[in-house]
Amino acid sequence: MKKAELVFIPTPGISHLVSTVEVAKLLVDRDERLSVTFLIMKIRSDPKIDRFINSVSTACNRIRFIDLPKNEPDPNQPRKFLYSLIETQIPHVKDEVSKLVSQSESSPDSPTLSGFVLDMFCTPMIDVANEFGVPSYIFLTSGAAFLSLQFYVQALHDEQKVDPAEFKGSDAELVMPCLANPVPAKVLPSVLLNKEWLPTMLHQARRFRETKGIIINTFEELESHAINSFSEENTPPVYPVGPILNLNRDGDCDEESDKYKDIKQWLDDQPLSSVVYLCFGSMGGFGEDQVKEIAWGLEQSGHRFLWSLRQPPPQGKMEPPSDYTNPRDVLPEGFLDRTAITGKIIGWAPQTDILAHPSVGGFVSHCGWNSILESIWFGVPIAAWPLYAEQQLNAFQMIVELGLGVEIKMDYRREFISDGKEDVISAGEIERGVRCLMELCDEKREKLKEMSGKSRKALENGGSSFTWLGRFIQDTMDHLK
Repeated sequence: MKKAELVFIPTPGISHLVSTVEVAKLLVDRDERLSVTFLIMKIRSDPKIDRFINSVSTACNRIRFIDLPKNEPDPNQPRKFLYSLIETQIPHVKDEVSKLVSQSESSPDSPTLSGFVLDMFCTPMIDVANEFGVPSYIFLTSGAAFLSLQFYVQALHDEQKVDPAEFKGSDAELVMPCLANPVPAKVLPSVLLNKEWLPTMLHQARRFRETKGIIINTFEELESHAINSFSEENTPPVYPVGPILNLNRDGDCDEESDKYKDIKQWLDDQPLSSVVYLCFGSMGGFGEDQVKEIAWGLEQSGHRFLWSLRQPPPQGKMEPPSDYTNPRDVLPEGFLDRTAITGKIIGWAPQTDILAHPSVGGFVSHCGWNSILESIWFGVPIAAWPLYAEQQLNAFQMIVELGLGVEIKMDYRREFISDGKEDVISAGEIERGVRCLMELCDEKREKLKEMSGKSRKALENGGSSFTWLGRFIQDTMDHLK
C-alpha cells in the first residue's frame, strides 16, 4: 500500500492554524495512507498555540509538527511584515523537506512526499514545491466568494487595465460572477481599495492560478453561486470541504476551562435565546470611546448580553488584543452596577461553547469567516460589524446574499481617522442593531436553522463536502502513480 505525505505550511497565528489543522485531521481520519507534517512559523512565543499543537500531536500520530527557526523579518518593511517573514523561511522549509525526502528514500515503509498544502499567504512556497517536483495546493481560510472576487479583479486588472482602487469611497454597485446580487463598492475588501496593498493581492491571485487546486473552508449549499462561477473561469479546481471547525477546543488548558465554568454558570441562569453575545475575533479590540458607545447601546437595548471585551494593542504594534486589567476604567460610570443582573463582561471567550449554549440568541460579530461558519453551525443569527480584511464582503453575503443576519454597519472599516482616533459607531446604531438581531423574524430564524442543518449534513457520509474531500484525496494519491 502506497503511503503519501502532505506538507502543510500555515501562516503564523491561531485562527489560521486551527482551521488548517482541522483539515489535516479530516484527511488522516478519512484515509490511513495519508500523513501530514506541519512546518510552523512563529513570530513570538504563544502558549495558546503551543498547547494546541501538543494536544493535536498527542491525539493524532499521523500529524506531526516541526518548528521552523525564528527569523527576523525586514524591519524596513513593517507593512509587509508577514510576507517578509515567509520569504525568510524558504531556506528552512527546503532543509526540512529535504530531510523528509531522504527519510522516505531510505525507508520503504515511510510515506512519499505527494504535495504541499499552503496557506493563502504562503504562495512563495509554490517555488519550493516545484523544486521538489510535487504539486502545491492552497488552503483558503476565507470563503469561495472572496476567492472568486480575487480572480475576477486580477483578470480585470491584467486584461482590461481596470484599477479597483478607484472604487474607494464610491457608491457604485458591481456585478460579479461570485454573487447573485450587485456588490456595493463600499464592501469590497480593503486590500483591493488600497494602492499599497493591491499589487500584493494581485500577485497572490496570479500565483493561486499556478497551483494544482484550492481547498476552501466552505460548503456547496452555502456558496453555490460562487462555487459554480469557477467552472466558467480559467482557475484551478476547487474543493469545498467545510465547514471546518475546532469544536473540541483542542489545547484549552484548565485555567481556560475554569473561566468557561463561570461563563457557563451565568448562561445556565439566563432564559432561552435571551442573550446577545459580542465578540470581535482574535484581532478585535476597541479603545475607550468605542467601548463606551457599545456599553450605552447594550444598556439602551434592554437585552441581556455576554460581551468579550478586549483592548487593542498600542498603535503600530503587531500584537493581538489583550484583556482589560480593569474594565471599569473604560466603561461608563455605574454601567457594571446597572447591568449586574442582565449582563456579563468577559475577556477571552470560548466561542464555540458559547454559541452552542441554548441561552444565546444572537451574535454581534466582526464577520471573520470562522465566526460566520460557527454561527451557521449552531444556528445563531449574526449582527454584522466587520473590521478589516474581507469581512465587509462576508457581512454582505450574510445579510444581502443569504438573508441570514442583520447589520450594525456592514461597510464599517477599522481605520484610524486622525491622531490615532478610530471611527466610532454610535450607541444608537448599536442599540438598533441589537434590537433587530434579538427580535429577528421567524422566517429568517427558520432559514438559518435550515442552513445549519445543511452545514452538518455536508460533512456526513455522502454529503457534498465529504465527497469533495474524497476527490482531493484521490487527486493526491494519483500523483504517486
